[in-house]
Amino acid sequence: MKITRQKSWIYAAVALFVVVLIGVIIISLRQPYTFNGSLIVPSTLSGNIVLANYDGRVFNLSEQRGKVVLVFFGYTTCPDVCPTTLADFKQIRTGLDKKAGEVDFVFISVDPERDTAERIGKYVPAFDPTFWGLRGSPETLAPIFDAYGVFVEKQESASATGYLVSHTARVYVIDKSGNLRLTFPYGTPPDAMLEDVSHLVTESTN
Repeated sequence: MKITRQKSWIYAAVALFVVVLIGVIIISLRQPYTFNGSLIVPSTLSGNIVLANYDGRVFNLSEQRGKVVLVFFGYTTCPDVCPTTLADFKQIRTGLDKKAGEVDFVFISVDPERDTAERIGKYVPAFDPTFWGLRGSPETLAPIFDAYGVFVEKQESASATGYLVSHTARVYVIDKSGNLRLTFPYGTPPDAMLEDVSHLVTESTN
């Protein structure tokens, strides 16, 4: 009888643990996801981007529905921010594993004077050959900069690379429905960005 009571107590304890565990899981699943990046509320339809890739293909953002798109504005002679961000992109893409094909990584040059298709074609694929490396004329780029609130200013420098370009260093994240959902300030850890991008990949489209 003693053994039976002991077993009953164990079964009851296990059952209670299972119930509590299920409750915790249900509550956690009901909790809204908390983004690491700067969330844009309410989200807005992203400004369209139609530019030439370094290999001549045309990138049209409106045709990327169903994919998450990360956009970064930079230039090939950037000494720090740009190579660091593209290295982060590479780390994120690796972390996505089999889901990597559901995300586009886009680099847009803010230095059309120096960043020729050939130059971008050597720079961007060095980080990952699947990344887009886009360029356009100042007239084509101006409305895109305005749509995303991108600051660009040429600064004279005595460095070997010539002038520098001061520019917005944020990564813009567009969800599968084409909405500008959040931005990542420069310095956001790649793991944190990966979490947000992975979550957006799992979202259903509106």
